[in-house]
Amino acid sequence: MRSAVASASRFLRHRPVGLALVLTGLMLVSVSSLSAADRPVTVSLAAADSTVARAAAPAETPQYEWQQITLKGPFAPRDGAGALVFKEKMWLLGGWNPSDKKHFPRICNNEVWSSSNGLDWTLVKPNTHLDTSFDRSSDWEGRHTAGYVVYDGKMWIIGGDVNQGHYQNDVWNSEDGKTWNYVNKGKDVPWGPRALHYTLVHQDKIWVIGGQTMPAFGGGPEKFYRDAWTTTDGVNWTEVTPEEPCFTPRGMIGGNVVFKGRIWVLGGGTYDTPTTPSRNFYNDVWSSADGVKWTEHTKAAPWFPRQYHDVAVFDDRMWVLEGYNRQGGNRKDVWHSADGVSWHEVADTPWAPRHAASVFVYDGGLWMVIGNNMTSDVWKLVRKSPTRTSLRN
Repeated sequence: MRSAVASASRFLRHRPVGLALVLTGLMLVSVSSLSAADRPVTVSLAAADSTVARAAAPAETPQYEWQQITLKGPFAPRDGAGALVFKEKMWLLGGWNPSDKKHFPRICNNEVWSSSNGLDWTLVKPNTHLDTSFDRSSDWEGRHTAGYVVYDGKMWIIGGDVNQGHYQNDVWNSEDGKTWNYVNKGKDVPWGPRALHYTLVHQDKIWVIGGQTMPAFGGGPEKFYRDAWTTTDGVNWTEVTPEEPCFTPRGMIGGNVVFKGRIWVLGGGTYDTPTTPSRNFYNDVWSSADGVKWTEHTKAAPWFPRQYHDVAVFDDRMWVLEGYNRQGGNRKDVWHSADGVSWHEVADTPWAPRHAASVFVYDGGLWMVIGNNMTSDVWKLVRKSPTRTSLRN
């Protein structure tokens, strides 16, 4: 090794004037004479010693694969159910299925399921939202696409939908999934009326961002929001007003992404109203550290514009899964990104197209559970093990 390098060094010191030389590696030396066009001479030192450090190769995009856990879980099909990871279990909260009058007599129910492995599920809290005699002060009303977070050692439900003919301006929390505390009883949230909002935890606060009113379901004027509200107790809220530039008003994003100390808004959209009958579908990407100053990372990600999709942080990457667009309906594509700009699609998704699924990050995987495919299926995405190749001496 040293003699080869020494020889190359002597050649460099005594090369003819005008000789161009390129070093491309180690150990194997080849020298050519200059042509009339003064082409360079290449000295190629091919690696043959394991002690020689090679230049670092660009990081490869990780590869992932789906595992089928079950195609028929014990819970009834539904969409928009809350999905939380709490006390080393996955928790499924409520959901929507108006065609199933047995399990959803009031369009949505308020049952709670939990699982530690995705295959075996326990009904922790049966549905109590059965008829018009239901007492809204004693238990949370059935709902879907609400705000769901884990905060301060509890599971939280923030607001809800408008399927009961009114806005659900309540906040509930629980330490066990069975007994729920009406946090803001007698004091509606100040950011109502609102549905389809984006809910997350950031800087040790609960955040509600965006959303809209739904006059066709709950009456009142049409409003589309992009403001934010924060709380540490579910009762007292502080408004956060974004500065320009900022994303357009929207909601309809399931799950949440807080990544590298920033809140991320990935796509989303608006629901149709009598005044604005056309929905909006977005695929832009924004982030903010404080909810005031926002950065647009791309105007159009490579994934199709969508709403009712789910987002998550898994394997140090941001994820966008499934969703809905009026062009093509429900979707089944899955994308991930480490920076919000460069996106990679996971090929060959085995599960059926859907929107408003329940997505968990749990037990070293990204879980896809039920959704608007109206099947009680459970899937888990894991990172593939790197392919090992032997090195010849």
